Amino acid sequence: MRANCFRRAVGACSIVVLLVPSSWSCARGEPFVLDAADFAHYVHKFNSLDNAAGVSAPADGAVPNEKAWDWMQANVPLFSCPDAQLEQTYYFRWWTLGKHIRRTPHGLVLTEFLEPVGHAGPYNTISCAYGHHLAEGRWMRDRRPLDEYTHFWFRSGPNGGPAEHFHKYSSWAAAALYDRYLVTLDREIIVDLLDDLVADYEQWEVERQRPDGLFWQYDVRDGMEESISGSRTVKHIRPTINSYMAANARAISQIATLAGRRDIADRFHAKFETLQAKLVDALWDPDARFFKVRFEDDELSDAREAIGFVPWMFDLAGPEHAAAWLQLNDPAGFSAPRGLTTAERRHPDFRSHGVGTCEWDGAVWPFATSQTLNGLANLLRGPAQPHVTRSDFFSALQTYARAHAKDGKPYIGEYHDEMTGDWLITGPKAARSRDYNHSTFCDLVIGGLVGMVPSADDTVEVDPLLPAKKWEWFCLDGVPYHGRLLTVVWDRTGDRYHRGAGLAVWADGREVARQETLGRIVANLPPNVASE
Repeated sequence: MRANCFRRAVGACSIVVLLVPSSWSCARGEPFVLDAADFAHYVHKFNSLDNAAGVSAPADGAVPNEKAWDWMQANVPLFSCPDAQLEQTYYFRWWTLGKHIRRTPHGLVLTEFLEPVGHAGPYNTISCAYGHHLAEGRWMRDRRPLDEYTHFWFRSGPNGGPAEHFHKYSSWAAAALYDRYLVTLDREIIVDLLDDLVADYEQWEVERQRPDGLFWQYDVRDGMEESISGSRTVKHIRPTINSYMAANARAISQIATLAGRRDIADRFHAKFETLQAKLVDALWDPDARFFKVRFEDDELSDAREAIGFVPWMFDLAGPEHAAAWLQLNDPAGFSAPRGLTTAERRHPDFRSHGVGTCEWDGAVWPFATSQTLNGLANLLRGPAQPHVTRSDFFSALQTYARAHAKDGKPYIGEYHDEMTGDWLITGPKAARSRDYNHSTFCDLVIGGLVGMVPSADDTVEVDPLLPAKKWEWFCLDGVPYHGRLLTVVWDRTGDRYHRGAGLAVWADGREVARQETLGRIVANLPPNVASE
């Protein structure tokens, strides 16, 4: 049953915490396996550190620190695992996301920076992070923040059209919206946006498409300033925007199919297939075995950069391209002690552009790490290949989790040194980087490590990327999915959670799948008894 556990007024708007089925106690917010009280200490710690630092929440913030734990209990899946740092980072990232939910006259929005920045639009909004926000936020039980945020971007501008600063940055908006639909099955919102998405795509064709059908972008408008291959003024053909636009075309086709708009579905599927082929043909370097930037003069860059992994984020690369991932663990490639670099370390221009002006010439950006690990997850769930393993995903995620620290305290910023882990925005700009919201982490835990693989049919697939012998146990509890709340438990012996040994999945408290070993498991969901 869908119920409102509480409603808190936020000026003209309110946050409604909902989707608490009958298998939960609404009064206590009690999950199926885990006890929420066991994790409250994380939020108390985060709040106390803010207080000690004299950090105040934005005046228009919808989730102030003193309400953060109430909001998290009602909205986010609980997670328990043997890695204390990874577990803390999971809750830290939900806590920071809540701080970025803001009230506006147009409804709730999410921000990238807590403090005002000069390149933002109204209400400090920046479109560059929209895809990340949808990926992370799709696992919240309250759909309203992302619903209103989406309508802000598409319908708060002149004459009810898109916000004027929406096209300031490249975006995989349609693809991210469809991926969210696979979790919520909320057909109404994306079908209602179909014409907006078509108009958005066609505007990108006007603004950024070349006569040959490929798309160009300045690196700064990809949100990736000061890169080895890029330029703030030159129209290079980049793996980023071309991957985004191919994925957007495919998503629009899928949404049009849901809407029964066959003409649009066919037209955009053709766009998808054409652009995917052009991307591979133009940007794959067979000698370097990597996707690269192609310059305006038609030459390929001589640098491998992390953006070359982006095609895998959207399943655009083929098995014949998998050798690119050899660079992931190569110390001369992208592997560094404190994270995955944004350019190959062997390149003579690695870390050559200075520090403090948003350099993408090698330093570690959580933005890029998120994209790379999403791509790696897709690769690992695809055809077998000999280049990388689930252990590589696990190791990279652990390193990423440990990077969330500054002076021994939880922290997320813009980018950091690949050797020391020191965050590289210092001086007057350092305050703006605190709690930076331009990457994902919880989505990588839920969809990657634990392995929730959303689909459009009424099944649940769990395919953990956790290597079989790494952990004896973990639990993800209260995951909203297709109108149910799911619980995933791995307990090798059954002694940790006392719910039986092995890997098991429950939907609204009803067991739907179980097996002895840690691996892919698929099951039909029970009837959805939730009512509107």
